[in-house]
Amino acid sequence: AETLTYSLPEETATLRAGPGQETAQNNCVACHSVDYIERQPPKMGRAFWEGVVKKMIASYHAQIDEPDAAAIVDYLAATY
Repeated sequence: AETLTYSLPEETATLRAGPGQETAQNNCVACHSVDYIERQPPKMGRAFWEGVVKKMIASYHAQIDEPDAAAIVDYLAATY
């Protein structure tokens, strides 16, 4: 069988500017695109984003330490 190769398009979405953006970029975008974040309902608040980050750690085994998780939740709650 012949090997199939393909190229993915370049990422066009970027995280919104704000405190914690770099932490979110380094942790979240390692596994999924920014589009995943952009598609979430707007202005859901801290509890919503805390649940999302906990799900990523528990269900998808995201390697996010506690200080980074807190910074990501703060960033997402304030920015999205």
